[in-house]
Amino acid sequence: MREFLAGYNIINFPAGNTGAQMGGWFRKEIKTVADLKGLKFRVGGFAGTVLAKLGTIPQQIPGGDIYPALEKGTIDAAEWVGPYDDEKLGFYKVAKHYYYPGWWEGGPELDLFVNTKAWAALPKEYQAILEAACYEANVDMVAKYDAVNPPALRRLIANGVQLHAFPREMMQACYKAANEVFEETMAKNAAFKKIYEPWKKFRDEDDLWFSVAEKNFDDFMVTATRSAPTPTPKK
Repeated sequence: MREFLAGYNIINFPAGNTGAQMGGWFRKEIKTVADLKGLKFRVGGFAGTVLAKLGTIPQQIPGGDIYPALEKGTIDAAEWVGPYDDEKLGFYKVAKHYYYPGWWEGGPELDLFVNTKAWAALPKEYQAILEAACYEANVDMVAKYDAVNPPALRRLIANGVQLHAFPREMMQACYKAANEVFEETMAKNAAFKKIYEPWKKFRDEDDLWFSVAEKNFDDFMVTATRSAPTPTPKK
């Protein structure tokens, strides 16, 4: 990415990450891939391109305009971030079906962009301070969302929100469509190909590792904590 952005006179620093995001708010329940056809969905980027292959009509709407668009039925669904941020915008009041996961944002990275000439002009000490601050923000944001999303999700459910996983059939169809989009983009864009191919190799190898330790540990802990008896408080 550094090499790519250098062509635009930019140097980047990772400076935040929300972790996996939610799939969004839907006015009606989504049960099959066919339900995506004609669906007006506030979603952008590659996700919009992928979903368009399945008949969805992507909509680009600023955050402040999503609520009235959902309320009036101008759009049928919208994705934003996750429970903590979504709750503040009040989407649960006009769309009760909350889906997961946001497969298009499994770990979205935020970056600070700095003009390369401006960066080079900074004293080395200032460069080190800025880089350290970005790394701190990167770690802090993930920790924050891990802390604030669980209680926000509980509040949403208490307000009548219906939590749904996207049907596996739909996830598989979206995965297939996403790979088609990536192949088409690589055929037209050498810079994308240069970044995507090593990224995909790393992702696939990491997925194998995560399935050994991380996923098994998380799966066990989720089932163990849910099935464990609640201690009776002593009087």
